[in-house]
Amino acid sequence: MNIKEMKLDIIQAGYKAVEELIRVAEEKIITNTEDDVSTDRLKNAAATKKLAIFDAFEILNRVEEEKAMLENRPIEDNKKSFKGFAERRSK
Repeated sequence: MNIKEMKLDIIQAGYKAVEELIRVAEEKIITNTEDDVSTDRLKNAAATKKLAIFDAFEILNRVEEEKAMLENRPIEDNKKSFKGFAERRSK
């Protein structure tokens, strides 16, 4: 297996990883199985979903860049920062 084939396999794996992260993000936080859901648990679930979404975007962007390089296409500069207000302003 040459490097180009390996990169194509990695790209396919990246798409599968994004699909899994989408499933995580779509899962319900509150189910009808429990009457009392603690605030900490809700916050942790929301943070997990946020991380899954941002990771999916990051993986997808990188996969698209690699795919463009393999196809000798120009790489679009769609890099948007997901930093918070303080991080953007601290320069």
